[in-house]
Amino acid sequence: MYELVQSAERTYYIQCPAKMGVFLTGAQEAVLIDSGNDKDAGRKIQKIFEAQGWHLQCILNTHANADHNGGNALLQQRLGAPAYAPGIDAAITTYPILEPALLYGGYPCKELRNKFLLAQPSRCETLTEEVLPKGLTMLPLPGHFFDMVGFKTDDGIWFLADCLSGANIVEKYHVNFIYDVAGYLDTLDKVSALEGRLFIPAHAEPAEDIRPLAELNRKKVLEIIDVILSFCRDPKSFEDVLQQLFTHYQLVMDFNQYVLVGSTVRSYLAYLHDKGALEAVFENSRLLWKSI
Repeated sequence: MYELVQSAERTYYIQCPAKMGVFLTGAQEAVLIDSGNDKDAGRKIQKIFEAQGWHLQCILNTHANADHNGGNALLQQRLGAPAYAPGIDAAITTYPILEPALLYGGYPCKELRNKFLLAQPSRCETLTEEVLPKGLTMLPLPGHFFDMVGFKTDDGIWFLADCLSGANIVEKYHVNFIYDVAGYLDTLDKVSALEGRLFIPAHAEPAEDIRPLAELNRKKVLEIIDVILSFCRDPKSFEDVLQQLFTHYQLVMDFNQYVLVGSTVRSYLAYLHDKGALEAVFENSRLLWKSI
């Protein structure tokens, strides 16, 4: 784990639970794409950089989920590297309590204030084209999280963050976290049309052809849409839909899964309501959803 793998002349990735990227901007200057989920990940990254004799020029966070920016704080403390993230994600990286608060919909209880949902605060500035290191191209990849982006290196390697889940994850968990369903489906179309030598999603194995995985993820989203619509033939509350979805896919609920899947279900309900496929009904002081 945390093995450095070279994928092109100036591009590497770090094999770990949420794959990170390294791009050499000079003989000994390197950019880090994402930083893992905690200070231990930061220490391992530091050791890799020291072993290679690289200087950490900056950290580029693709988005603000804790497993992608959790190593920022330690790396900034030890190496003084600036960090950048796109749009709203820069604010969440600076004030990470916003992530579990968003997922829960209120102040997160202690079980949700964990390293998987709550990174250590780090100084993060807004990522723009003006500050993007030379040799990198930034691509918006909305859907999974607010302003998530991917990066292409000038030797043809794409880092695709969390816009795709690996086949094993799709088949095991089914309902993977999505903030904006319409944006996610559009991003899958966009990714399927990309050209490059190698595509590296954070939670799937690198692939020379990313289209089959994009199609697998699309089919699962469309399947979940059909499942939710079938549940809502009779009016259902959010909690009813959530419970039936966990039962349907034989998922195990805990605090983390409650907020991650629950937030995603709310996003599906909003998407289907906006598309005119679900009617919102207020009855006996409850919000119910009914298929149209």
